[in-house]
Amino acid sequence: MHTLSAKLTFHISHAASLKDKRQVCRSLIDKTRRRFNVSVAEVATQDIHQTLTLGVAVVSGDMAHAQNSLDEVVRFMENNPDAELIGVAYE
Repeated sequence: MHTLSAKLTFHISHAASLKDKRQVCRSLIDKTRRRFNVSVAEVATQDIHQTLTLGVAVVSGDMAHAQNSLDEVVRFMENNPDAELIGVAYE
């Protein structure tokens, strides 16, 4: 069994409040969970309204499959129009 994870940091320029941030966060998490079979959660920067930090975890029996899945998730999140991906840290 192989487990890979990544921490993705986004900048939400139009977020004027934590409510605006939560809307973007919930939408991005829901879309990602629906499209991919991965775990996604907000893991840091909960009180900063223009910064969103999400953790993504992939579990697979094949290391190549796990890496490909995580890469697809990152590409999907890069193309999100509501938030700009500013950092990715693989673990």
